[in-house]
Amino acid sequence: MNYQFSKSLDGFSSSAVRDILKLTQGKSIISFAGGLPAEELFPIEAVREAVNRVMDQGKGALQYGLTEGYIPLRQSIAKWMGEKGINVSIDEMLITTGSQQAIDLLTRIYIDPGDVILVEEPTYLAAIQVFQSRGAKIVSVRGDQDGLDPDDLKAKIKEHNPKLAYVIPTFSNPTGKVWSLERRQSVLNICQEANVLILEDDPYGEIKFGDTETYPSIFALSGKAEGSCVVYTSTFSKTVAPALRTGWVVGDADLIRNMTRMKQAADLHSSTLDQQTLYQLMEHFDLNGHIRTIRAHYESRMRIMADLLKEKNWPGVTWVEPKGGMFFWVELPEGMRATDLLPKAVEQGVAFVPGSPFYAGDAKHNTMRLNYTHSDEESLREGMNRLDRAIQSMLAVK
Repeated sequence: MNYQFSKSLDGFSSSAVRDILKLTQGKSIISFAGGLPAEELFPIEAVREAVNRVMDQGKGALQYGLTEGYIPLRQSIAKWMGEKGINVSIDEMLITTGSQQAIDLLTRIYIDPGDVILVEEPTYLAAIQVFQSRGAKIVSVRGDQDGLDPDDLKAKIKEHNPKLAYVIPTFSNPTGKVWSLERRQSVLNICQEANVLILEDDPYGEIKFGDTETYPSIFALSGKAEGSCVVYTSTFSKTVAPALRTGWVVGDADLIRNMTRMKQAADLHSSTLDQQTLYQLMEHFDLNGHIRTIRAHYESRMRIMADLLKEKNWPGVTWVEPKGGMFFWVELPEGMRATDLLPKAVEQGVAFVPGSPFYAGDAKHNTMRLNYTHSDEESLREGMNRLDRAIQSMLAVK
């Protein structure tokens, strides 16, 4: 058979994270590669009880559901978000199969081949994959620890006339940075004036370290969903369990309606069993208390990795301690390529993600992303020792 694949596959690469995870399967390798939560913190008993309550409702629990999502779950999410300053109705919300699907659906209804999408530098690699699959032109905007550079954003808007800006302002993937309130407001104002839709991806916002600072979403700053230039998406993958594959997206009702039409063509609806389970969790389980627990554990693990980075004191290696989220973004010495370091690290029994796939344009090849949430203290220490041996072997031949 002479298979005639779609042109949408041109220039479309597989996920670097997925490739590395396959590389580590079945081996005694400590992985800092995936953005994985800690299995030992999953609320197993609460999920079991929630599933039992769903099944006690009878056969109807296993029936098809609404494309928009299980109404009681949407109501619970709307109430939960309202406590965080995001006020929407259930008609302004769509339940998705993870927030990844929200990125895909919005891109499908909003982007034509050749349209320009602005992204951070670097940005979430799976979003780059989605944008590539639609034939979009992806343009990076410079930034610093406070967020996107407003002057460069204005310049890129003037030069490229983009339709969409994709951002992760709170504990971003891969850098872990959090935008200042001033930058959030500035980017909102600039995009609003230029008629550029903002897709705000917020999978990590709940994983906040410390109790002093608050980080309002750009969507909340925009005021309301109707007519907003912001679409907001989040997920239960990082706070409850990724296996439930349930996220949500909120925005103007017209946008949500068209995303719903596209979702009907994609999968009819997300798993109703998972949605009902999450509703029961939100109603009968202390989700906020659970989030406080995982915050404490993840902050402890972050600090262990930070201390180990300081202790190793690799020459020319820099990083910024994150205020939340799941990742350290590490810059290696100039000339040391993370893709060359990775096989040496795997030989030593540790894996990470090289930074280059996170760039839509010119990549910084001396960067890598390290996850700290999935490993316990013993694994963190042993993994960093293994990484140290790999880096030392690279430094020795320079």
